[in-house]
Amino acid sequence: MSRLQGKVAIITGGAGGIGKGIATAFVKEGAKVAIVDLNEQAGNATLEVLKEHQSDSIFIQANLAEHDKLADIVKQVVDAFGQVDILVNNAHASKMASIEDTTQQELDLSFNTGFYPTFYLMQAALPYLKETKGKIINFASGAGLKGDKNQGSYAAAKEAIRGITRVAANEFGPFGINVNIISPIAKSEGMLQWAEANPEYYQGMLSNIPLRRLGELESDIGRVAVFLASEDSDYITGQTFMVDGGSIKLR
Repeated sequence: MSRLQGKVAIITGGAGGIGKGIATAFVKEGAKVAIVDLNEQAGNATLEVLKEHQSDSIFIQANLAEHDKLADIVKQVVDAFGQVDILVNNAHASKMASIEDTTQQELDLSFNTGFYPTFYLMQAALPYLKETKGKIINFASGAGLKGDKNQGSYAAAKEAIRGITRVAANEFGPFGINVNIISPIAKSEGMLQWAEANPEYYQGMLSNIPLRRLGELESDIGRVAVFLASEDSDYITGQTFMVDGGSIKLR
């Protein structure tokens, strides 16, 4: 398969979970991928997996909370490959707490690792995406769409990402750049750990998914990302794709 042949993609949080699933789906379609992650050990391990399909992929260790260094990520990719075609803003860290108990530190964690990197990486990649008429894929969450309890800092940052994605779709559209969102429920390591710690809540969540399962990282989430990164989605922008087994149905 070669739907992304010759394309260069940046994927934040690419060392594991959804990011790894997307990276794997991309390289199988011919893309050269730069995975960006704080975890050096996991990043190098994932890179070895990716190189089985695409020898030119690279790993960039970076702390996305260091906002003044985010433009360097894009520069490293351009230096390595000469272009950027796809930007996937997947990484995000947060802690659960009620609104009453949420601290400034917890708000900062969510916005500094989710919203701000998404914003600044779109800004930094824009000149190169103009050249390639590229694609941007950002990430939302059902926590923001439904207002899940104890997810105030996470939901706020995710809905802020949805807001700037719609703005970016309007501003970048004239340059031929598509900007869309995936809102997933996936079988990530974090989700499985949470399910083990909260079995009753997990079973309740699962029973509210019409397809009665979690999404597979590569075959479910990754394949939708391939669609949004390919020319098949050229006439779609500013949209939120609910890749959640039917859990939320947007109107």
